[in-house]
Amino acid sequence: MGQKRLEIRQARAKDVRGISALVKRAYDDLPAYTQGEIRGQINNFPEGCFVALLDDTIVGYCATMRIAGAIAFAPHDWDEISGNGFGSRHDPTGDWLYGYEMCVDPKVRGVRIGRRLYEERRALAEEHDLTGIVFGGRMPGYTRAKRSKSIAVDSPDDYLEQVVAGKIHDQVLRFQLANGFEAERVIENYLPEDKRSGGNAVLMAWRNPYVDHDEPVKHRLPRGVEAVRVATCQLQARAVADFDEFMRAIEYFVDVAADYEADFITFPELFTLMLLSFEKKELSPVEAIEKLSNYTPRIRSALSEMAMRYNINIIGGSHPTRMEDGDIHNVAYVCLRDGSIHEQEKIHPTPNERYWWNIKGGDRIDVIPTDCGPIGVLICYDSEFPELARRLADEGARIIFVPFCTDSRQGYLRVRYCGQARAIENQCFVVLSGNVGNLPNVANMDIQYAQSCILTPCDFPFARDGIAAEASENVETLTISDINLADLSWARAEGTVRNLADRRFDLYRIEWDDADKHTGKQRLRREPIGPHSPGGG
Repeated sequence: MGQKRLEIRQARAKDVRGISALVKRAYDDLPAYTQGEIRGQINNFPEGCFVALLDDTIVGYCATMRIAGAIAFAPHDWDEISGNGFGSRHDPTGDWLYGYEMCVDPKVRGVRIGRRLYEERRALAEEHDLTGIVFGGRMPGYTRAKRSKSIAVDSPDDYLEQVVAGKIHDQVLRFQLANGFEAERVIENYLPEDKRSGGNAVLMAWRNPYVDHDEPVKHRLPRGVEAVRVATCQLQARAVADFDEFMRAIEYFVDVAADYEADFITFPELFTLMLLSFEKKELSPVEAIEKLSNYTPRIRSALSEMAMRYNINIIGGSHPTRMEDGDIHNVAYVCLRDGSIHEQEKIHPTPNERYWWNIKGGDRIDVIPTDCGPIGVLICYDSEFPELARRLADEGARIIFVPFCTDSRQGYLRVRYCGQARAIENQCFVVLSGNVGNLPNVANMDIQYAQSCILTPCDFPFARDGIAAEASENVETLTISDINLADLSWARAEGTVRNLADRRFDLYRIEWDDADKHTGKQRLRREPIGPHSPGGG
C-alpha cells in the first residue's frame, strides 16, 4: 500500500514551528506570528485549527473560532476580532465560525490546499449545527485597480460591486465567491497593513443550509468534567547534610503526591537554597549564587527522573541559574512525566534579589504544554504584574502555578491577593507554593512566611470563597485538591461575569517585544498582525 502524501488534520502543539515557518515563506511583506500567538490559536480552539501536510511538510494552515453573530457582523477590525492574534475571543457557545487566518505555501500548486481547508471549516460548522462561517476577506486587487487608468473604481464598495458583477477579476474574492460565500459589505480599516487591499476587507459569509435560519440559535456548553488533581508543597527550610539528603526530602513529597494520584506537584521559589546549609561557612551572596548554579544539571536530572518514575508533573519551584551570557536568572524547571523539561525564567526580580544576588530578569513568558493541557508559571513577584498572566491566558493556560518565597505576612499577602486577582480576571486556577521556617547561615533567608493555596475564579461552579484548598500557616504540609477544568470553559462562556470575553479589544491591548534569544536582536511587532494569505479569512 502506498504511503499517503497529503494529509489535512487538526493542528497540534508540535506544529507551531512548522506553521511559523509556513507563514514566513508565504508572506514576507507582513509581520509573522509569534509562536506564542500560534500556540494560543491552537490551545483556545483546537477543533478550529487545521494544517495541510504534503510529504510531512506543513503547506497550509487555517485558524477559526466560534463567536456570536452579533459580534461577527458588528463593525470590527482584525486585531479586535481575533483577540490580538491569539484567537482568545473564542466563545464555545458562539453560533458562527469566524475565520481569521488562512495561509497556503505559494510554491504548492495544483493540489487545492485552500479549497480543502475551506471544506474542513464547512464540515466543522455542519457538525456543530452552526449558523454559518464568516470572515474578513482580502481584496488585493483594489489599490491596483484604483490607480489604473483603464478601470474606473471610485471606492472599495464600487470595487466590490464590480467584482461581484464580473466586471473586475480579483483572484481572492472570486475564489471565495466560487466556494459559496456571499459578500456582505466592505469593512474599512480592517487591516491597515494590507496595502494592496487599501486596509479594507470584505465581510464574507456562508450560511449553513442544514439549520433553520428563522429560528434563534442557542448553543449551551455542557457542564462536563475534566478533572485534574493538583498538589502544592509548603516546604520547611531545613539544614541538610548533602545534596542527596535534600533530594530525599523533595522525593518524599513527590512520592506522597503520587500516592494520591496527583497530576501536578509544585514546590516553592528558591527551594534549593537549602543546599547552602551544609557549607562550612556562610557564603557571600555572590559565592552563594555561584555555588547554587553549579547544582543546576543535577537538579534538572533528579527532578526529571522523579517525574517519570512517580508519573507526576513537577513544577520545580525555582533555582538560581547562570545563563550562557553569564547573568544569573531565577528559573523554574518544569519536569513532566513524559521526560520533557521546560524552563520559565522569572521576569521581574525583586529589589532584594537584584541587590543581594544580582539576579537579572528573563524576557520570555509562554505556556507549557502538558498532558493536562497548557499551563503557565509565574514566579512570585511576576504574579503581581497582570499582563503576564493575561499573556498566558491568551495562549490557553487554564492553570497558573506561582512558586513564591516571602519573609513576612505583608509580602505573602501581596502574592496571595494578586494570585486571587489573576484567577478572577483570567478565569483560571492559580496554585501557590511557599517556603516556611528559616535557614541559619544562609544570607537573605532568615525567616519565611507562607500559606500555600489553590485559588479559583469566584463564580457558582467554584468554591464559595474562591479557595479550593489552603494549607495552615507556616506548617510544612502537602495540600491537594481536585479541580475541574471544564468549569472554566463553562464560566468563560456562560458565567455570571466573563472577564476574558468582555475585554474591550477596541480600546486596549498588550503589545510584546519579542527578542531573539541567540542574537539579541529585537523584532518589533507592528500591530495589528493580520491575515497572511491570499485566501483571506
